[in-house]
Amino acid sequence: MRLRPKEISLTKKSPWCCGCLHFRPGSTQDWPPSSSSEQKCELNLFQNIPTMTSKKLVNSVEECADEALAGLVACNPNLQLLQGHRVALRSDLDSLKGRVALLSGGGSGHEPAHAGEYLVLIVRGTGQSRVAGALAEEGMGLEEIVKRVSVVAKAMGTLGVSLSSCSVPGSKPTFELAADEVELGLGIHGEAGVHRVKMAPADKIVTLMLDHMTNTSNVSHVPVQSEGRGVKVTRALVGTFMSALEMSGVSLTLLLVDEPLLKLIDAETTAAAWPHMAQVSVTGRKRIRAAPTEPPEVPEAIEAGGVASKQMMLVLERVCATLLGLEEHLNALDRAAGDGDCGITHSRAAKAIQGWLKEGPALVSPAHVLSKLSVLLLEKMGGSSGALYGLFLTAAAQPLKTKTDLPAWSAAMDAGLEAMQKYGKAAPGDRTMLSSVVELLLNPPLSDLVQLDSLWAAGQELQAWKSPGASLLPVLIKAVKSAEAAAEATKNMEAGAGRASYISSARLDQPDPGAVAVAAIFHAILEVLQTQGA
Repeated sequence: MRLRPKEISLTKKSPWCCGCLHFRPGSTQDWPPSSSSEQKCELNLFQNIPTMTSKKLVNSVEECADEALAGLVACNPNLQLLQGHRVALRSDLDSLKGRVALLSGGGSGHEPAHAGEYLVLIVRGTGQSRVAGALAEEGMGLEEIVKRVSVVAKAMGTLGVSLSSCSVPGSKPTFELAADEVELGLGIHGEAGVHRVKMAPADKIVTLMLDHMTNTSNVSHVPVQSEGRGVKVTRALVGTFMSALEMSGVSLTLLLVDEPLLKLIDAETTAAAWPHMAQVSVTGRKRIRAAPTEPPEVPEAIEAGGVASKQMMLVLERVCATLLGLEEHLNALDRAAGDGDCGITHSRAAKAIQGWLKEGPALVSPAHVLSKLSVLLLEKMGGSSGALYGLFLTAAAQPLKTKTDLPAWSAAMDAGLEAMQKYGKAAPGDRTMLSSVVELLLNPPLSDLVQLDSLWAAGQELQAWKSPGASLLPVLIKAVKSAEAAAEATKNMEAGAGRASYISSARLDQPDPGAVAVAAIFHAILEVLQTQGA
C-alpha cells in the first residue's frame, strides 16, 4: 500500500522519501510538506520508480510461495509441510518431544532462509540461529537457550551491501539504485541503509564494511580487528544464507567465538542449506602449494639471428596492438552467441604478451617463441580460447625445432590444426575458430572453403609453401584473404560445436568472433612482413 506524505509522522528535514520510505541521501525535503512540496514529492516518486514489472518464473503470483515450499519439501526428505499451512517441519518431529522447538517467522523470497536452515528465533545472523539449533538438539531448556543465544548476539554483527533493487512477484522494483551506486546496510526488505556510495573495487567495499562494523563509535560495533592484526579466523562460511529475491549484493557476518561456541557451530545438522565446511581453522593454513620445478630448457637446434629475432618482436607487437583495438568489436560479435567476452579474452592475451615482451626475453628461435607463447596463453588468456591457442602453439612448435624454412612453417600449421581438431572436437562448418583437418583432406574442392573457419582456410593456402620454389608473401597474402573470407562466411553457418551451437541459427547473423580474431592475427603478421620486405 502506498502511503501519502500526510499519513507519515516524520520530523523536519527527514531524509526519507514520502511514498516508499527508502533513504534518499542528501535530501533536504521539509517535513511536514506544504501542498506544493507534497505534489512535487509525489511526482518525483513516480518518476524515480521504474515502470516495468520485473520477470519472475512462476506459475502464478498467488501460488508461488506455496509451490516453492512444496518444491523444497519434495527435494528434502528431512522436511514435511504442515497441512493447510505455510509451515515446514522436520520429518522426525515426533521423536523430538520434550525438546525446545525453533520457529522461523520469516516470509518467502529470502531463500534458503528460513525453512532451509531451520531458522530462526530472531533473524539477526546465521551463526546465532545455528547455535540455538545445536543447543536445542542437545536438549537444553528454553530459558538457557535464550540466555546463551543473547550472549552470542552481542558478539556478532552483520552488514550487507546492495548493488540493485528487487521486486516481489507481480510488482515493480521497490526502489531505485543508480548504476554507479551501492547502498551500505540496506535491509532485506529494502529498509534504508547507512548511506550510498559510488561503485568501487571489491577490496575497497569490503574494507568499508569492516571499518563500519568494527567502528567503536557505533553502538552495535563488533569488537574485532582484521585478520592481519592478530585475529584468528576459525571458520569461513561462504554461500547464500539469506537472500532478497533477485537483489544483487553481499553480506558479511562476524562472530567472536570460543571453543564451546565453536563446537555448537560445528555440530552435525540435516538442514538443507547449511554448508558442509571443513572443521579446521582458516588462519594459519597453508594455502599455496609450490609448482613443480620446470626441467631445464634444451638448446634449440635452430636459433634465430638478429634480424629474425627483431622480426618476431615486431610481429608480436603488431598482433597485440591489433587484438587490443578489436576488443569492443569482438565483444559485440560474441554477445550474439556467447557471453560477450571474446574481445576481453583476446585483449587479456595481448596484454600478457606485451608484459612478457617488456621483460626483454631472448627470442631464441621460432620454436622457442611458440612454446613460450603457448604456456603464457594457457595461464593468462583464460576460457576455451586460451586452451585451444595453447594446444595449437605447442604442437606447431615441434616441426620448427629442426627447420624454419617455408615447408617447416606449413608443417607447423598442420600440426597445430591437428591438435586443435583432436582436442577441440570440431569439424568444417561448425562455426568455430577451428575445423576438422581430416574432412579438409577428404573434401579439398574450393567450394568447401566457405565452410571452413579462419585457421583452416589459411592452413589450406599455406600448403603451397611445401612446393619447391614457393614464395613467402604471395602465399601468405592468399592465406590472409581466405582467412578473412572464411571468417565472414561464418555468419551464414549453423553452429555445430562450441557455445554458439546452443543458440538458434536465426540469431547467428554475425561472423564468429573467434574466426574474426584469427583472421586479424594473420593480417597483422602479413603487414609486418610486407613492411620488412620479407
